[in-house]
Amino acid sequence: MTDLLTISLLLGAVACALAVIYPYAVYPALLLLLRKRPIERGRPDAADGRQFSMLFCAFNEAESMPAKLANMRELKARYPQLSIHAFDDGSDDGTADMIERDAPFISLVRGGGRNGKAHGMKLLAAAADTEYLVFTDANVLLDLDALDALAACYADPAVGGVCGALKYLGAEGSATASVGGKYWQLDEKLKDLESATGSVMGADGSIFSIRRALYPQFPDTVLDDLTVSMECVFRGYRLVKSNDVIAYERLVSARSDEFARKIRIAARAFGTHRYLREKRREMSRVDRFKYASHKTIRWFGGAYLILGTVLGIAAAAIVAPMLGLALLLVLALLLSLGYHSTRGPHSAVTELVLALIATLVGVVRALRGQTMVTWNPAKSRSPSGTSAS
Repeated sequence: MTDLLTISLLLGAVACALAVIYPYAVYPALLLLLRKRPIERGRPDAADGRQFSMLFCAFNEAESMPAKLANMRELKARYPQLSIHAFDDGSDDGTADMIERDAPFISLVRGGGRNGKAHGMKLLAAAADTEYLVFTDANVLLDLDALDALAACYADPAVGGVCGALKYLGAEGSATASVGGKYWQLDEKLKDLESATGSVMGADGSIFSIRRALYPQFPDTVLDDLTVSMECVFRGYRLVKSNDVIAYERLVSARSDEFARKIRIAARAFGTHRYLREKRREMSRVDRFKYASHKTIRWFGGAYLILGTVLGIAAAAIVAPMLGLALLLVLALLLSLGYHSTRGPHSAVTELVLALIATLVGVVRALRGQTMVTWNPAKSRSPSGTSAS
């Protein structure tokens, strides 16, 4: 009986371990087996940019704004008819004044208080009257060929939206930044595979675009990036990824900033997941498989990690109580070493564990009905002066 219980606990621990690594290792391998669906790209030429409106929201981004406005000025020179719209969510550091003074070509909406990004983006999208909307963040710089690359993708009438390729800067700054950079590289590869087999399962807000006719209605409490981009899939269009649409952003280097950021994103993403329940049911079988693999299973990675650890220690304790205690102490020591270090493998593993736990905390908050409508820029993400040309 004891042997059977030990084996059951070990099998449970192995299953949990597989669930943790599935979205990052097994799922990409399965995507390689799916039929490839290339798009019909046109000539990469957005002409004067009159087909595009660029939208971004800002809150207390005075440090990032000089580089952002310089980038927007270069894009405006490259595409003279490009419409650029910005929403200020009640900044108290002069962000709105800076936009108004230094970039009169940007149509600025002052929110008058903290309303949140989703609220701001809805106002900007309603004011835009172009065929395509391009969404970005206040601390993100865009490559000057971005609109040409978008135009090439939209030549295929089946394409409803396009995700860009985000390149993170400052990955060498800390273990937090290093792990974040490697995680993002993996996620970029995963989106490449999803795009090649149909559609990407949601865009990152740093850089993506959709046909304006597909812009949906939604409450201010959801994660607008996920809601808006997935509408392409829900409406029968493809959401594809183009590595020629390039954006640049600096990584968060402080562990506390990154932990809080992941909690906020996970809470809003899982709340959005629940809000989109009915639309998700209408997706094709392939897209439901991809969504569950990329999103749903990943959100509970922290729970699988905790449960698997408990089951493994319990199995060891049944074999020999001192073995279970020793294993527990070793794990605690490794986590402590990793938490108090900023370099090396111990720190990197700790960053991965904290990322899973932060995501789980966000999911739990969403299940409790907590919403996080507003945001604050991470203090450890210094503004980028890197040229996007």
